[in-house]
Amino acid sequence: MTASEPDASKPSVDAAAFDAPGEAKRLLREGRSAALATLAADGAPFASLVNLALRPDGAPILLMSRLAAHTRHLERDGRLSLLIAEGGDGDPLAHPRLTLVGRADRADEAATRAALRGRFLARHPQSALYADFTDFSFWSVDVASAHLNGGFARAANFGRGALMTPLEGAEALVAAEQGALDHMNADHADALALYAQAFAGRCGDGWTATGIDPDGLDLTRGTEAARVVFARRVANPGELRVLLVEMVKTARDTLSA
Repeated sequence: MTASEPDASKPSVDAAAFDAPGEAKRLLREGRSAALATLAADGAPFASLVNLALRPDGAPILLMSRLAAHTRHLERDGRLSLLIAEGGDGDPLAHPRLTLVGRADRADEAATRAALRGRFLARHPQSALYADFTDFSFWSVDVASAHLNGGFARAANFGRGALMTPLEGAEALVAAEQGALDHMNADHADALALYAQAFAGRCGDGWTATGIDPDGLDLTRGTEAARVVFARRVANPGELRVLLVEMVKTARDTLSA
């Protein structure tokens, strides 16, 4: 590393204090698409657009056709960059965005592919129309570093450890994820709406839970996505159940205040 290069092993903030890790994790967890940069055979950079889902630890999942140039690029050289940008009114550069740098690997083992498929289709159910076509494959991205631009004079660099969610000790929670999602979506739509409003600032009904991890809950509604951050880490279904009940009360108290 030269003197001019940032140390990605820990967050470095360029301006007045703000919750850079929290903002980076929110952008990562709420991102539904990303600009993908790969390397062509001649070494030239190539940019495209992909839909985005996440593994429980936050590692990006991509679903790509081999007919796409970027897939063939990654088969030859797995290095990539992903840009997740939050839209909005006014100057696009005034809104936060997160750049990830890492390497992608195709899921060739059946169990791994099934796990990635489940998470991706929960986030993008319309992709079920083509996800199992023979030319499509699921890829997992190993993030090495990240750069957050949170808006004017707000920037930070991160190593992998500052952005990803550790899963050690939470194997029971990961294994029970699908059952918990099915139960919440079938029986607790009202609670999901409370969580979205109280903890993510999103009003209205119609939210679907698409992912659970030790640090939070992922929700979608149409083209919207919201991240609900837990007040404390959970490691198993019992801890999750207790926390979700507590969160309903907290949400009601907050919204009625």
